[in-house]
Amino acid sequence: MGATGGIADFDALRRAMAENSEEPEGPARNARAEQLLAEAEKLNIPLAVVEALGHQLKVYNYSSEKDKMFVPFARLLRLWDERPGDFDEYETHSLYWVFKWMSAGMLDQPHIPLASVEKWLGEMEHRYRLAGHSERAVRSAEFSVAAHIGDFPRAERAYAAWLAADRDRMADCHACELHGQGGWQLRNGRDAEALELWRPVLEGEYSCAHEPHTVLASSLVPLLRLGRTDEARAHHLRGFRLVRPMESMRGAYADHVEFCALTGNEARGLELLAERPAYFTDAGQPRSRMDFLAVVTLLMERLTGLGLGEQRVPGPAGRAWSAAELAGHARAEALELAARFDARNGTSYVGDRVRERMDQRPLADRLPLGVRAARTAPAGPVAPVVRAPAQEPPSLSELLAEARRLSDTLQPHALEAWAAVAEAAESTEVDAYVRAEVADHTAMGRGPEGAELFERAAELYAQAGDEGEAIAARARAAYVRALAGELDVATAAIGEPYDRILALYADEATGVRQTASVLMSRARILMRRVHERSEGAGEAEQAVRELLALVGGRGGSDVRLVSRAAEGRAMLAELAEHAGDGERAAELFRQASAQFVGAELPWFAVEYEVRVAALAHEQGDMAEAERALRAALEHGGPHVEAVGRAQLHLQLAEVLGGRGAAAEAAEHALQAAHWADEAGESATLGAWARHQLGGLLLRQGRFAEAAEVLESALADLSAETHGDGAVVQTQWWLGDCLSELGEHHAAAERRLQAAEIARHWPEQHDHATLAHLAAESLGNAGLAAEADRAYARAGELWRAMGNVHFLVRSLRARAWLALRTEAGTAGARRLMTAAVTECETALTGLRDPAARERLTGELGHTHRQFGDLLARSVPEDAQDAAIQDAFEAALAETTAAIAVFAELGADGLHSRTGAELAAGWLEADLSRPADAAARARAVLDAYRDADPEDDTVRARRAEARQLLEPAES
Repeated sequence: MGATGGIADFDALRRAMAENSEEPEGPARNARAEQLLAEAEKLNIPLAVVEALGHQLKVYNYSSEKDKMFVPFARLLRLWDERPGDFDEYETHSLYWVFKWMSAGMLDQPHIPLASVEKWLGEMEHRYRLAGHSERAVRSAEFSVAAHIGDFPRAERAYAAWLAADRDRMADCHACELHGQGGWQLRNGRDAEALELWRPVLEGEYSCAHEPHTVLASSLVPLLRLGRTDEARAHHLRGFRLVRPMESMRGAYADHVEFCALTGNEARGLELLAERPAYFTDAGQPRSRMDFLAVVTLLMERLTGLGLGEQRVPGPAGRAWSAAELAGHARAEALELAARFDARNGTSYVGDRVRERMDQRPLADRLPLGVRAARTAPAGPVAPVVRAPAQEPPSLSELLAEARRLSDTLQPHALEAWAAVAEAAESTEVDAYVRAEVADHTAMGRGPEGAELFERAAELYAQAGDEGEAIAARARAAYVRALAGELDVATAAIGEPYDRILALYADEATGVRQTASVLMSRARILMRRVHERSEGAGEAEQAVRELLALVGGRGGSDVRLVSRAAEGRAMLAELAEHAGDGERAAELFRQASAQFVGAELPWFAVEYEVRVAALAHEQGDMAEAERALRAALEHGGPHVEAVGRAQLHLQLAEVLGGRGAAAEAAEHALQAAHWADEAGESATLGAWARHQLGGLLLRQGRFAEAAEVLESALADLSAETHGDGAVVQTQWWLGDCLSELGEHHAAAERRLQAAEIARHWPEQHDHATLAHLAAESLGNAGLAAEADRAYARAGELWRAMGNVHFLVRSLRARAWLALRTEAGTAGARRLMTAAVTECETALTGLRDPAARERLTGELGHTHRQFGDLLARSVPEDAQDAAIQDAFEAALAETTAAIAVFAELGADGLHSRTGAELAAGWLEADLSRPADAAARARAVLDAYRDADPEDDTVRARRAEARQLLEPAES
């Protein structure tokens, strides 16, 4: 109804108020309530004004303009005192109910003196007593006052009295009461006790308009403090989804921003602030504004502490803000509000709590959430770094010793250590050998670009008198030329170093290390020829075996030689794989991995375990694939780069998900998304990980979390990068989540979007299924005409595919929808008749026994639904004759269903007895008690030998006895 059309009567006013109640919270809804009050006053009906004032109160309370509640309430109270007879039972109850809103509302406004709050509390107690209400709500309100000002002794007394008083109609709902009780435990440092009190709300046992929204938000920090990070993550994703559309929940919204600031998710915190710019300035509820500004301060000071004080951030409208500027502004504003509350209360309690909140330290360096999140700062310690007293920088000799130690033992970061040596050597005269080592290791860090530097290292080694290392450096130069694509040059270049090193080694003029290095470079070059040109496998194998003959058994504590042996074994594995012997390849890769692990160099084993996993996957051995991927993650530890960790976690998630371990698979998908974000691969690998994570959360029934993750994935998924199948599947899963969450209109949109993509696929089953699901969502959203069109489209697709079952189901669904559209009962009958005809036609000539049985069951259910539809289609004002005709027709269809289900024998027993009982109730409505009783006895006879513990059997027997009661009394 439009805002200017005028209200003709009381019923129209009530419809308009009901419609306005369904609108989103905010100023527009409040303005409409104000208009409706003006319209109510024109009707000259006292109750209309009372109801319009109550409506205005409600929308103010559930908005950011809570300070406007007091005027309509004062008017309502005056009307009650003057003419209580103008209030009906519901409005009388509502008047007393909102006394509690007034009490809380006064506390939220620092300009209202504490004496006025206390006076109001006494007024509430007096009026409740006169009306015969319990003290429970009064003592709860008193507790809120005492807790707010920090009067703990009084708060404890009021808390005890609150819990001791009887619950009556004026008590807050269970969910809200538990939230308040848990909050008191939290203020007293009892996190675990608070969470236990909140458990029934968190688990869905109790709920209301604002719960579990606020409990989920309040639980975040205590869960973090207790180390229950998985629950905290889940509560954030689930809770923020509930809070996001509700303008009145600024305090709970602030809890989610605080969670982001405390868990290394500062970027997400900024996204949350950007969604609600009005929260910075809305002044209708100063207490929630103070709480919001306190966590804004926390977040901005966290960013400033990370060196990001100049970063642009969302803030109050009208100017641009840096993090440092907003930190100062928000702190000043929050403390000014706190000072006003403390001045009103005569204590420092509010200000103390605000300062404590603003000054919190992070509780996690980075808690992965699953949704896309940019990293605002490199991973680092959570606590402030305590600097050791200044020390002299290490000398060149110390740097050189450390670099050699790391290189000799093949430790990570050896190249970084050599870079430090190179920097120190720039200002110091060093001998040729050190310069050779620096050049050698600098070349190693340059990959295919390092050939010339390796040649320079060779010259320097030769100058220093180490001919073996000079030859080894030239061999490395040859290998990196192969890496650069110069395979023929590399093959020619390795010949001389190979011949020379063998001659030197034979003369005992060089060691096994240098000789092994040259043989390894040669083997690597020959292996690249195999991989790139599929030639020379025999020569490559001979080179590898020559290497293994040299180093085999010589390793001992020399990890360099063990490494050569392990890599040689891995080369044999590659050759076996190239030859098509996957089983042999996997065994050799496992041996190579074991050698590295045995030498305490597990990070080198990662690549080989990944290869084992791939081979196992090809062979269908998912248990081995899982083992290998777990080993790769374990062996790699922190030494695997972020993108590699993301890939490993994602592969393991897919394997685990494939064997049904959805919960553990989700953990790995979560880690995959996290490491993809860390690697800067959010839009590619990260989107795929979120796609998988969302599906895994959906499989566990964690619909709100899954929806958040899937929506995040869709922001980056594209047909070009990830394939249109991934996009469709993500939309499909998201539609399923939204449907489960009761967001039917949004579910329909997602399903229709997915159907539009699938429409172009050669195979149309997914298109038809999505169209059918979209129709279901449209129907649940109350959009009957749109749902009918979608079902009709799905029906055409099912018919084209020859899928009679779903064609019939689409017709049945359209028949039920017809009752809500202009098609009416006549249209519904035509559609149900068409559904019956489709089944009967398809059954004609159908020979396959199993297919015939399934379709017979479909026909039985169609007759049964036809009967139910006819019985329910009778208008409330129908004449007796019309009711009689409709029930007779319904009985005929239900009887037909009984006969069809009987054809199925034992498989159709429960369906047959259900239809028999439905027919019995129709017989009773048609005043045929004997026929009704006969049907009830038929059901009891059918279950004479049935299992008495079967739930369906017990329910059918109980209903049959109920149907028999009139005949036996």
